[in-house]
Amino acid sequence: MTATGNSPANDTGAAFDFEWDAGEMGCGELLLKLRVRLRQMPGQIIRLTARDLGAAEDIPSYCRITGHQLLRTDPAAGIYWIQAKG
Repeated sequence: MTATGNSPANDTGAAFDFEWDAGEMGCGELLLKLRVRLRQMPGQIIRLTARDLGAAEDIPSYCRITGHQLLRTDPAAGIYWIQAKG
């Protein structure tokens, strides 16, 4: 995970605190690792890149169930902005 210093360092202009490229990681492992990361950053925003085909359904469901806020998505690029619950 890379800290960005709260700068809008991506092409959409959406600010984030940390960036994590999970690549092709399967959703089971992805969600377990995402859980750990989000617990370490209450109230902050992570820009997650996940290219697993199931991520488009699993990540919004995970956020809804756990109380984290899915702020924005770019499904074509597999990018998700998630604010960790405080």
